[in-house]
Amino acid sequence: MSHVVVTGSEGFVGQALVQRLLAEGLGGRPVTRLSLLDIRFAAPHTDARVVQLPGSIADDMLREQAYARPVDVVFHLASIPGGAAERNYELGRSINLDATLGLLEDLRPQASGGQVARFIFASTIAVYGEHLPPVVNEATLPNPGLTYGAHKLAGEYLVADATRKGWCYGCSLRLPGVVARPVTGENSGAGMMSAFMSQLFWRLAAGEPIMVPVTPNGVAWWISVGACVDNLLHAATVDPARLNPRRSYQMPVLRLTVSELVDALCARHGEDRRALVTYAPDAFIQKLFASYPPLHTPEAEALGLRHDGDIATLIDRATAV
Repeated sequence: MSHVVVTGSEGFVGQALVQRLLAEGLGGRPVTRLSLLDIRFAAPHTDARVVQLPGSIADDMLREQAYARPVDVVFHLASIPGGAAERNYELGRSINLDATLGLLEDLRPQASGGQVARFIFASTIAVYGEHLPPVVNEATLPNPGLTYGAHKLAGEYLVADATRKGWCYGCSLRLPGVVARPVTGENSGAGMMSAFMSQLFWRLAAGEPIMVPVTPNGVAWWISVGACVDNLLHAATVDPARLNPRRSYQMPVLRLTVSELVDALCARHGEDRRALVTYAPDAFIQKLFASYPPLHTPEAEALGLRHDGDIATLIDRATAV
């Protein structure tokens, strides 16, 4: 039996992960039970293997339901993102920090019985903060500039400590902005300052205008949702003995300017798309989302984590439906 638990399963990455787990299984084993946790579900799932558990992961009883049967793997994706966590400290702490600790501690009884689950934690590049050095590598010290990043970094330490204690085999992956979120719907990211990163893909494909709040030479770190899910699945199957003592890795990324992406999208959909793009740079958004230095991740790549490889593949995988 392979029982997988996914928190934040209704999110953009969560939905893609669930689809892959049901279609392909995990590490050559079929998933026989998939327990999904989120605040609400848009509709009942049609697959009999799926158990939907609506509610907050800060609720002890909800976590108890998820772990009622022995668990093989937990993918912990749920979070309160940066701006919302900054506005509501109590909510951010309850989900991003307290519930993460709860999910780890609740695995202790199972581990004491000899079945140690894998625990894959979706961390974030927000742990680095906004004052990045000229080059970011795997020795770069985190310096969170928001409570969200601080709680995610604390979560990484909790995962490593739970692994040391034998409660789980943990691994934290720092996710960049993942593309391409849909333009409409609950997972569109509408209102997020980074929404332009995904909207570029869809609006130019549809021949619709877009105003970009950064300069054409603004540089961002990019990964498709497909490559992101690849990495999450790989982390859940790699030999735990191969993981570094931190149990934490930066996902590899493609580092591209906005103009490079626009060029590639115009080559794909037609040169007439270029006239649809206008630029209205916002200094704050430029600083947060379009001023990224080179990123070197040889340790992560040696473990088998991958970016999309090239810009054409990024577009293919970001817009696959």
